[in-house]
Amino acid sequence: MEPNNETWMHEFILLGLSRDRDTQVSLFISFLLMYLVTVLGNLLIILLIRLDSRLHTPMYFFLTNLSLVDVSYATSVVPQLLAHFLAAHKAIPFLSCAAQLFFSLGLGGIEFLLLAVMAYDRYVAVCDPLRYSVIMHAGLCLRLVIMSWVSGSINSLVHTAITFQLPMCTNKYIDHIACETIAVVRLACVDTSSNKVAIMVSSIVLLMTPFFLVLLSYIQIISTILKIQSTEGRRKAFHTCASHLTMVVLCYGMAIFTYIQPHSSPSVLREKLMSLFYAILTPMLNPMIYSLRNKEVKGAWQKLLGKISGVTSKLST
Repeated sequence: MEPNNETWMHEFILLGLSRDRDTQVSLFISFLLMYLVTVLGNLLIILLIRLDSRLHTPMYFFLTNLSLVDVSYATSVVPQLLAHFLAAHKAIPFLSCAAQLFFSLGLGGIEFLLLAVMAYDRYVAVCDPLRYSVIMHAGLCLRLVIMSWVSGSINSLVHTAITFQLPMCTNKYIDHIACETIAVVRLACVDTSSNKVAIMVSSIVLLMTPFFLVLLSYIQIISTILKIQSTEGRRKAFHTCASHLTMVVLCYGMAIFTYIQPHSSPSVLREKLMSLFYAILTPMLNPMIYSLRNKEVKGAWQKLLGKISGVTSKLST
């Protein structure tokens, strides 16, 4: 009888970005600094929203969740990536790999859904401002957020289960920076057509569907803005959506470019670079975008810094 080559790995080896030691040290320093900025920036945004009562609105409630998702997503990928830059043996245990895939995939899906929810919030604020407080009441906001977290988590749990039940034979080298769904599925020594279909269906449900909802919201928003007579009124209405629209372009743009691509030999290097952009740069830019482009957040920062300055002055005297 022929030996059965189907087996399950106890650990995987992540090939990462580079095997050159000097390059790895440089990347370690760069990504460590970006990760620290990401964690600090997003936690400060969450703290600021909690402390300033003027920011206790649906928009900033959703932003709190978005910042929490961003810092959690970065934490699910970057610490392991940093450790592997300094390690000679770049192994990740089977269960750790499965956990990383679950959290990164789940948090990514939650972010897409939250951005769609925030687009609806901006649609109501611009297109039906007189009924905004009635429509976007606390109960609805909470249900929308819970729906986002539950849907993203269920989708991730299903994909993690069907991905890690695949036999990997003797191939344990993942040519990626992390345990990413497509990269792990490539290791299987059985037909993975059903897995690829599941990935595509998931991309449509949790990526393209929210994207089209965002698109429809902004079509209505732009149509309403164009009907405003005064230039100042149009400017204020657009400014209301500017920060969110910037995040939509970054998050959906990178994700669509990475996951919704032709079957004709996708570049592994391109996948790695896009994953890096999504895992590190986008979470890092989120607090900067909302701080620099949002009058309410800038005002809250100034108020908080003023209080800190006042306390410091009293302590020094």
